[in-house]
Amino acid sequence: MDYVNGPGRNHLFVPGPVNIPEQVLRAMNRNNEDYRSPAIPAMTKTLLEDVKQIFKTTSGTPFLIPTTGTGAWESALTNTLSPGDKIISFLIGQFSLLWIDQQKRLNFDVDVVESDWGHGANLEVLASKIAEDKSHTIKAICIVHNETATGVTNNLATVRKILDHYQHPALFLVDGVSSICALDFRMDEWGVDVALTGSQKALSLPTGLGIVCASPKALEATKTAKSVRVFFDWNDYLKFYKMGTYWPYTPSIQLLYGLRAALDLLFEEGLENVLARHARLGKATRLAVEAWGLKNCTQKEEWFSDTVTAVVVPPYIDSAEIVKRAWKRYNLSLGLGLNKVAGKVFRIGHLGNLNELQLLGCLAGVEMVLKDIGYPVKFGSGVAAASALLQNSTPLIPSRI
Repeated sequence: MDYVNGPGRNHLFVPGPVNIPEQVLRAMNRNNEDYRSPAIPAMTKTLLEDVKQIFKTTSGTPFLIPTTGTGAWESALTNTLSPGDKIISFLIGQFSLLWIDQQKRLNFDVDVVESDWGHGANLEVLASKIAEDKSHTIKAICIVHNETATGVTNNLATVRKILDHYQHPALFLVDGVSSICALDFRMDEWGVDVALTGSQKALSLPTGLGIVCASPKALEATKTAKSVRVFFDWNDYLKFYKMGTYWPYTPSIQLLYGLRAALDLLFEEGLENVLARHARLGKATRLAVEAWGLKNCTQKEEWFSDTVTAVVVPPYIDSAEIVKRAWKRYNLSLGLGLNKVAGKVFRIGHLGNLNELQLLGCLAGVEMVLKDIGYPVKFGSGVAAASALLQNSTPLIPSRI
């Protein structure tokens, strides 16, 4: 039984965790197995090869760690850096704030470049700092690709261009938790040294897998990195990779089968089609927000996210009431505003296992909630704006052509 049951299905539109496909649920519905038997290493080997495709890398080494995105953060930092190392990190929202907090608690020397929430990373400041660092004291650049709290997507290609222009050897570490498998991500082309994501986002799995991918340069950095690491030590994994058994400790068997099914679904749809679908859903959501007479928290179009939209409400409305009302009356789950934007925005997640009609149902629900709390929305305005775009841009389902 659900802890708090409601009729029909819950309409899950937070920006993670997301809806899980039926095929993935069925794949995970199995008993435990001996992970030392030939079956699990054989499956793990194919997973490690296939997961490289979602990072768009041929040279990276992936790690499937039983953890969350927070654990994946720590893995990226402690395997490549030493206490006291100087890093540049961008504060643009709640999740970049949390990563910065972790960086400081791990005793790195963090140079924080802060922007107003709703703005992207200030890459002009980065260029200035990199240009001035003639002695290469900066050891890493840490950036959140897609800030889930504000719906802001950063330009990773520009970060790489800055580093290359000044021939700076700093490591390039990227949080791709709410971007990888939904937004364009090119690990090799953009020279990303460590990329990471979480299973509960665009992969559409339960929480519990932190998926990290390290470049050859990042692996080389582990040889001199002096940060204390045990559970997250990549060298333990690499030792078992060489042995062909792959696991230094017990993995979640069910999540591995789920990951296999999730990757198969993504590959069947085609990764480029997946990105195009997210682009359609993101654009449709933004058109709906505009039709409602509300504003996007993201301040410039170049930063718009195709996985989450943070909607700014008028000052006389508490956005938390919108989220509460949606759940209590319509079984619709929306994202709360966090920290600096608490009470000021609500968030619509549009990532993962999601299609056009599901999104339209969400937008219709939001309109009813807005009317409930006294906002003068015109019924059908947002749904009509989104429908017009989706009707003109949604292709035939590839497997049904």
